[in-house]
Amino acid sequence: MRRFISVLLVLVIMTMGQSNEIFLTDSKQVKAADSDLELVYSNGPSQGQDMKGLFTLSIASSGTGTLSSMEIEISSDGTSWTQVTNLTTTPWLKHVDTTSYANGTWTFRVRAWDSSVSNHTEWYNSEEFNIVNQVPIITSFALSNSGVGSGASATDRAWYALEADGTLGFTWAASDDDLTHASLANAPGPGNPSDDGPGTLAYGWTWNTGAIAEGTYNPRLTVWDGSGLSASKTMFIGIDRTAPVMSPPTIGDGGEWSDSTSITISDLDTSADDGSGSGIDYIQIEQDGVWTDVTTSSTTLSFVEGEHVISIRAIDKVGNIGNEIDVDIKVDVDEPEGIGWTVEELTTSLIGSVNVSFSAQDLGSGIDSANSKIQYGFDLNGVGATPDQSGRWIDVGVNGLNGTVGLSSWSTKSRQYLMLRAVVTDNAGNELVTIPNAVQILPGLDLYWNATETNVDRLVVRPGDTNGDIVITSMLEANKDFGGAVTVYLQAAPADRTADVDWTTMQTVVVEGGNLSDDCFCELIIWDYVVPNTGQWDLRLVIDPNNNVDERDESNNNHHMMVTGASVTGIGVVTSFAPGIIALLLTGFAIAWYQRKSVTPPPN
Repeated sequence: MRRFISVLLVLVIMTMGQSNEIFLTDSKQVKAADSDLELVYSNGPSQGQDMKGLFTLSIASSGTGTLSSMEIEISSDGTSWTQVTNLTTTPWLKHVDTTSYANGTWTFRVRAWDSSVSNHTEWYNSEEFNIVNQVPIITSFALSNSGVGSGASATDRAWYALEADGTLGFTWAASDDDLTHASLANAPGPGNPSDDGPGTLAYGWTWNTGAIAEGTYNPRLTVWDGSGLSASKTMFIGIDRTAPVMSPPTIGDGGEWSDSTSITISDLDTSADDGSGSGIDYIQIEQDGVWTDVTTSSTTLSFVEGEHVISIRAIDKVGNIGNEIDVDIKVDVDEPEGIGWTVEELTTSLIGSVNVSFSAQDLGSGIDSANSKIQYGFDLNGVGATPDQSGRWIDVGVNGLNGTVGLSSWSTKSRQYLMLRAVVTDNAGNELVTIPNAVQILPGLDLYWNATETNVDRLVVRPGDTNGDIVITSMLEANKDFGGAVTVYLQAAPADRTADVDWTTMQTVVVEGGNLSDDCFCELIIWDYVVPNTGQWDLRLVIDPNNNVDERDESNNNHHMMVTGASVTGIGVVTSFAPGIIALLLTGFAIAWYQRKSVTPPPN
């Protein structure tokens, strides 16, 4: 029995040991002891209390324990809570800025940490309260002075033409249930005005410092209420007492003269400068004593032909009138007037250049030589608008209305025409294109009879071989050295011939080549002619009858003479012809002597 009890005791002991080991490895935790601390709102919101601005929330505690920290939270719906603060030191209070929360119904809750039991207290909720903050609303911030611009932004300032000792009248208005005061900062001039309030509000300032400088300013209004809330608004203003400056605008196309009576004056906006002032409002132009406002960058005015002077000035946005400047307007609508051509003699003997020039005048703006020119070309007949040989007009060069036309040899242009035209431009831009002028290029050589050295020895003879022989002395000349041969004729025809009777060649002489190359470029030729019948006979000497020689002037190739075959009565007697001529000569001398004798000598 004893043995059984001993075994049983051992088993019990062993069983108890195994049970203790399981308990120690169990994960169960011992529950912390509840705190005996109790919290109470010593200064908390009452049910339905309206709060705004700052509110001081204070918490008191009672009971045993050690209060080491305190959590305060806030909620508008009792479900979502936001921490306000975690206080770790006394005093257990918090200044809550209600403006940080939206207006509405809210509740605080608070709990403490009891370090003596290492546990929190339960949450203690406050009464529901209302946040009713109202931020001041500025309804007006203005100046009673007259100005331009809204002042709403730096790009749309309100500008004032205020003197240095002028007064600015600031006014303001705001809506709030507990406005206290307002302040004004950044006012023009030295210093800032005193606050408007607290107490009686004047709702404005009369600001005069006596030293308001020109420039830009940004006065700032701040309005406060009893909740400590504020609102601010900035006004953008400028002070401008300086008039704008005007520089010459662009007249027409920018030239000194215009070719139209309608003149556009442009770049008015860029020609006026108001510096850092209020800016240009409009331009004024004075014409014929009348000022006209121009609000655009350009305008068009009408002028008669001639020279005019207008005045221009700029006015800025606050009414400062700028300096007047005089601007010349010159109008010329008439094209230049052509006078004439000067062209050196053109012959096939020329080598190189020939000078050409055209004279023109313009009584208005004057000739623009730099933009005037001469054009030329070659033509077969000297008529038409375009030279047919060159096919186009060729510019002479850049010498205006004076120039040269050059060829290596003019001999290839015989009988052609040098066509010339001038393009004349005046300083206003009017252009004259002249009618083509044709100058014929003639041969350099000219053959002709020396009239004083060419004659017959007798004018009246008896017809027939015995007495009708006359001698013709002729002098053939050239204007230059001619080395070629030339044929000349002596021709005769009755003076009373009809149209169907042609000249009869009586004698042909060939002047050999080189005979006209001596010092006088001449050749003496003696002709014999027998008057065949009574009556008058026309004689002529003809140079180059077949036109084999290209001459400058073909019209002087013939030299005309006349002889008379006298009728006779009896043998060898000419009926009273010679005595009649002698009597006529004597009568002429007598009349001349008588007229000379009858002239009264002039007094001394």
